[in-house]
Amino acid sequence: MAFSSPLFSPVNFTLNPNPQLHHPKCTKPNNRRSFSVCAIPPLSTATDISAVTGPLDRTTIAVLGGSSVAALAAILSLADPERRRQLQAEEVGGGDKEVVREYFNNNGFQRWKKIYGDTDDVNKVQLDIRLGHSKTVENVMKMLTEEGSLQGVTVCDAGCGTGCLSIPLAKEGAIVSASDISASMVAEAQKQAQEELFKGKDDQSLAPVMPKFEVKDLESLDGKYDTVVCLDVMIHYPQSKADGMIAHLASLAENRLILSFAPKTFYYDLLKRIGELFPGPSKATRAYLHAEADVERALQKAGWKIKKRGLIATQFYFAKLIEAVPA
Repeated sequence: MAFSSPLFSPVNFTLNPNPQLHHPKCTKPNNRRSFSVCAIPPLSTATDISAVTGPLDRTTIAVLGGSSVAALAAILSLADPERRRQLQAEEVGGGDKEVVREYFNNNGFQRWKKIYGDTDDVNKVQLDIRLGHSKTVENVMKMLTEEGSLQGVTVCDAGCGTGCLSIPLAKEGAIVSASDISASMVAEAQKQAQEELFKGKDDQSLAPVMPKFEVKDLESLDGKYDTVVCLDVMIHYPQSKADGMIAHLASLAENRLILSFAPKTFYYDLLKRIGELFPGPSKATRAYLHAEADVERALQKAGWKIKKRGLIATQFYFAKLIEAVPA
């Protein structure tokens, strides 16, 4: 299959078998101990592609030859997804940030609350994205705990969503500062943290410290933390802005910065463009892919280097996960 070699690279993360590191609101238990790159990645981590899987299924993509891919690329060049994106921005009176805030405070909140939760009221795409995201969270927890206890360690969870990472961090004893651009997400995260962290606790038992939840965008974050984590947020930033965001997050971290992002390759970019031809109601935000080399250059410019890296992929979710430390 043309342009498929990166999809079969032998990059694996080993899952942490400790069930206590799972956040039950974000994933259902499973016994698989490892995972690898799948053959067909999703079109976008911010896109529901269930509408595409009928007319353009996995088999169709798998058998595309070089000439077919070239022809498809030519057809896609005639589409104008940027025009649709501009209209989205005009509807809420702003650019990327305003679109993201509006989406995740309204329809997007309801959709992603289901994906990050444990309800059975999800379709196969949403269920698969839930699994992929939970694998990302699990591997981050493994990165953070394999070198020692998190008791008393300060962690900034930038773009916390419904608390899928903040809550297990607090359970491990970390002092967590969590924020999200969406007030709806922050309210849900606070609710879930209160339920999970103090459920069954009595006055005699040592309760974890409640994360400090705030409504903030990434640019407004301040302070100093041992570790800063930002998962699946860079997809809302074009590379020109992502460079500054990476530098800002690095300035908040003293020892470790963990990022996940949708990797930009010709193949992934082509699939994302296919998805843009099917603008369903859930597709309300721009989706930006990032080349790993660009992210690494931004880190190097900020005085950081990559310590660990890997690719997490399920059928409809993919994310590059990196851990960076001061150079």
